[in-house]
Amino acid sequence: MQVVDPHIHFWDLKTHHYPWLANPQTSFVGDARSLKHDYLIGDLLAEAGEIEILKLVHVDANHDPADPVEETRWLQGIADHEGRGMPNGIVAGADLSADNAAEVLEAHAAFANTRGIRQILNVHADPLYDYVGRHYMQDSAWRRSFALLQKHGLSFDLQLYPSQMRDAAALAKEHADTQFIVNHAGMFVDRSSVEGYRAWREGMRMLASCDNVAVKISGLAMFDHGWTVESLRPYVLETIDTFGTARAMFASNFPVDRLFSSYTKLWNAYASIVGGASDVEKDALFRRNAERIYRI
Repeated sequence: MQVVDPHIHFWDLKTHHYPWLANPQTSFVGDARSLKHDYLIGDLLAEAGEIEILKLVHVDANHDPADPVEETRWLQGIADHEGRGMPNGIVAGADLSADNAAEVLEAHAAFANTRGIRQILNVHADPLYDYVGRHYMQDSAWRRSFALLQKHGLSFDLQLYPSQMRDAAALAKEHADTQFIVNHAGMFVDRSSVEGYRAWREGMRMLASCDNVAVKISGLAMFDHGWTVESLRPYVLETIDTFGTARAMFASNFPVDRLFSSYTKLWNAYASIVGGASDVEKDALFRRNAERIYRI
């Protein structure tokens, strides 16, 4: 199977600082202590097995916030010298609320493979699920810096929960010339109630109503550690039905999802779920959409 993987992370603990891996904890995602080891492009390619990775996009790995540009510099060096051009696209990290946000964006944009920015936005009333404890999209300084993405031709990877999707849809409409990519199928976290399901479904529909919003089907195992093809199926199919096969793409979220399965098992599960799709639709979901949306 040939894929373009638009959501992977690398880290080198010998040369770079990742605060969350300095003292890893157990959370809803799993035991981060199992991730406290180098994970480099050779590791990914070695475990890909029968899956042929044609291209990939690296999404910021929560690198040292004091020097976010160093991660992009390092990744560009990998692409130029040892990765056969990979990572073909870099989604860099930046704090858009910071006083130096404009300078950080300009520095990221100077690298050839930079395609976008991600700043994790997840806020939740339950501390177990809360990432940032702050509603960035409602902050005026953050929004002013967000407007600079268009100047540099950068997309925005949108990692959030369903309760935040109304604000995100408004942001996407306000910045219609900026490409948004929803991470991890909208992170359907509140699964124990009808209201939780409805919030995810309706929020995803609000986002999909914006032509400049696409979605990555990834990270589903973060909320379903013992997943099966059948347990993933409804979320995959609902997401594709909502966004259409022209604005959805499969991704691995490795090595985080490595906590829950092998690389080959994950991609074969995706293939099984959409086994009845046409060849054109499969090509879009597994390869072409990622190439087009990330411009790689």
